Amino acid sequence: MADPLLFQAIQLRNIEVRNRLWVSPMCQYSVTQQDGVPRDWHLQHIGALARGGAGLVTVEATAVAPEGRISPRDLGLWNDEQTAAFAGLANAAHAHGARIAVQLAHAGRKASTYPWLPGAPEGSIPMGEGGWQTVAPSEVPFGEFAAPRALGIDEIAGVVAAFAAAADRAVAAGFDAVEVHAAHGYLLHEFLSPLSNLRGDGYGGDLERRARLLLEVVRAIRIRHPELPILVRISATEWTAGGFDIDEAKLVSAWLVEEGADLIDVSSGGNTPAARIPVGPAYQTSLAAQLRRELPTGAIAIGAVGLITEAAQAETILVTGQADVIFVGRPLLANPHLPLSWAHELRAPSAESLTPGPYHRARF
Repeated sequence: MADPLLFQAIQLRNIEVRNRLWVSPMCQYSVTQQDGVPRDWHLQHIGALARGGAGLVTVEATAVAPEGRISPRDLGLWNDEQTAAFAGLANAAHAHGARIAVQLAHAGRKASTYPWLPGAPEGSIPMGEGGWQTVAPSEVPFGEFAAPRALGIDEIAGVVAAFAAAADRAVAAGFDAVEVHAAHGYLLHEFLSPLSNLRGDGYGGDLERRARLLLEVVRAIRIRHPELPILVRISATEWTAGGFDIDEAKLVSAWLVEEGADLIDVSSGGNTPAARIPVGPAYQTSLAAQLRRELPTGAIAIGAVGLITEAAQAETILVTGQADVIFVGRPLLANPHLPLSWAHELRAPSAESLTPGPYHRARF
């Protein structure tokens, strides 16, 4: 190809990203000291992904409060020690020419679980073994997980403040963008879904009220950081009758445009354990394409994610107008240098410049 779209730059507010092949946030469950602080593992992990040629590297789900961690071994961004350590991750990404974002998250009723690592138990950690009381929009548990406590109105305001403060810390650490995690059955998604949100107040009921918390979070970050690119990951369908679906996702995405979001990262599922998800190659791309067609041209960027594993497949998604950027996850764990390989495969003009000098003898 003369100039594949996958390796053309894209502008998000005040930053240019060198290409459209981006790293999805992927939990590592590697904070062994259980204090939310990234150390050697994360520094090497993020550095390798940035060195591999990706345009933007998204750091995994990072809790905005201690009780928002999926597991005790999750990253966090609620104190100064964490902020200082995150600056090292930003420096590592920038040293290799990549942009870096952090996914800000609160796990809600899916918090306080064992880390998803080989050999680890599954499910909620008992209170007497280091677990904690989880919170949610309503007292509806996720499958066999421990029952959550419903958040009070004042506590919901505290969640908004926690997301905004975590964004402040990300900016202070040198991050280029933040992603608000409103997918996969975590707290903001729990509020969006009528299956997990049974509230009868201003944060439950019709879609506008169920979306209120997410919109308040994005608004709070935008007010404090007018030039910061804000990405939002949503589950565009729950693959379950009566759940949050693509039609509601279209409306919420339009509201996110009004609040100043810059990109919708389109995923699916995660809020109902019994959902039957039709997993296959690029299985979520049609959801991204529907949102991109629905929203005004140029109003917001759309990211596609989910079993996108081949260079030609990724390029086709872009050139056919189904999305603006491609997020890749597990294939990059297997090969952090996959973007370099794809750039050479597609004969991108940037292929040589993406390859670090000491690696130029490699056969990508």
